[in-house]
Amino acid sequence: MSAHVARKRFGQNFLVDQHVIAAIIDQLAVQRDDRLVEIGPGLGALTDPLLRRLDHLQVVEIDRDIVARLQQRYSSDRLTVHAGDALNFDFAILAEDAASGLRVVGNLPYNISTPLLFHLASFGCCIRDMHFMLQREVVERMVAAPGSGDFGRLSVMLQYRFVIEQLFEVPPEAFNPAPRVYSAMVRLIPRRPEELLAVDEKYLSTLVALAFGQRRKMVRNSLKSLLNDEQLAALGVSPTVRAEELSVDDYVRLANSRP
Repeated sequence: MSAHVARKRFGQNFLVDQHVIAAIIDQLAVQRDDRLVEIGPGLGALTDPLLRRLDHLQVVEIDRDIVARLQQRYSSDRLTVHAGDALNFDFAILAEDAASGLRVVGNLPYNISTPLLFHLASFGCCIRDMHFMLQREVVERMVAAPGSGDFGRLSVMLQYRFVIEQLFEVPPEAFNPAPRVYSAMVRLIPRRPEELLAVDEKYLSTLVALAFGQRRKMVRNSLKSLLNDEQLAALGVSPTVRAEELSVDDYVRLANSRP
């Protein structure tokens, strides 16, 4: 088959640096019987070394040309290719009968990384861990602490669901074509069910989105449609703070105050 040309519409930047690939494989520390799914396998930079360590690998790929390449290159008894958009994929299906939970890995396209992270968060109950290559700026927002400029809706909603750790940075030249930004590898481990204390997670999401939708305003203004000054104060939140000054626990407490 002819050489594959990276497609901008799919946000394709293929990982080519062997040292980075080896570092990712080391972080994964896979066991032969792990139930693992790779999102966006591309030209197989991670797929090849993973298959050398796994009995079987599942992949989700949207690019039909790459799907055809994968099916031609690998035996179906070793690799199962799910052709389609990861944003609409039901990852719970792959977790069925996986005693230790589903493991997820991928070099994610920058243009869909945030919605894909939120989509995957909905499967937290059946996922063991996730390892992703993302734009460094996104990872910095994911791990940001309250009070920092990077702390926002993404930080709150993902830190509520996961324990998140930035692993290492990756320069643009590790990819072909090279992106204009640095990347970073990140690990997400779902929190135990007993740690998820929000009574209504959809309402928590709504409240957080409202707070950060006007992040330069005091919460007395951004959340005035939900809580007044007296209610905020009674919950231990100063009406004059801004959204990024509140912790994940603060947001859960605010959300749980709804009658």
